[in-house]
Amino acid sequence: MSTQPFNPSQYKAGQRQEWDSAATGWEKWWEIIEKGGQKVSDRMVDLADIRPSNHVLDIGTGIGEPAVTAAQRVGSQGRVVGTDLSSGMLAIAEKRASALGLRNLEWRQVDAEELDFPDNAFDAALCRWGLMFLPNLPGALGRVRRLLKPNARLVATVWSVPPKVPMLSLAMGVAQRMLQLPPPATVPGVFSLAAPGAVEQAFTKAGFRDTRVESVEMILEVPSAQGYVSLLRDVTPPLRAILAQQPAQRQEQVWQGIAQAAQQHAQPDGTLRMANETIIAVGRR
Repeated sequence: MSTQPFNPSQYKAGQRQEWDSAATGWEKWWEIIEKGGQKVSDRMVDLADIRPSNHVLDIGTGIGEPAVTAAQRVGSQGRVVGTDLSSGMLAIAEKRASALGLRNLEWRQVDAEELDFPDNAFDAALCRWGLMFLPNLPGALGRVRRLLKPNARLVATVWSVPPKVPMLSLAMGVAQRMLQLPPPATVPGVFSLAAPGAVEQAFTKAGFRDTRVESVEMILEVPSAQGYVSLLRDVTPPLRAILAQQPAQRQEQVWQGIAQAAQQHAQPDGTLRMANETIIAVGRR
């Protein structure tokens, strides 16, 4: 039996459609997600050595992080450009920035592999949980490197190995078991840069110097296991796409299976608390 070859253009079109369809859910849940994610954004901005008046690029900004955090750091004399493939996600980012009164942000809908800014334009570049979705990662990193000023830093986060990221791996694991699905494709995908050394190697091959990594714990807290399921149903396009191929009754059985498995992370008051490891990579042009 032959398998259909990977088509990057088709994949990206699907990604754009999936994230646009999930934008409403992200607008609903972003405060809960960012309660844990803010720690990651803060650390990224620190590692990038972002200062007042800097010009910063945020690639795959989604709902505007860490662009909003960086904008608060660079001040009124600085500038942050947030890019994303999804216009729906960028609309949420724009609302967040407007609510905070930030006027030093610019949003652009653009493919991360086709960034069309001048060379040497930015004092720092950031990418939170986006690199693993890029079909041509070497090309994208090479382009980002050219956009940075000499000695400027790229700081990016990727997810660690699946067992250390239960908020994502638990649900997918339950779906795989209950539906008897084959293992997901590793590239591109949520865990495609999770292997030890993978992201450092990618940075080094692209020409970045002084590359190093560290891990940061991202805590997801939701009111209950059913709340966790509600969040997943709203904000996880890959899982929704898998379940959409199943009859409605089977879908509900899988969601209930996920809720039951998630109970292992329940606190005495019923709150669900999941500790997830994210890897932060730093490289200098």
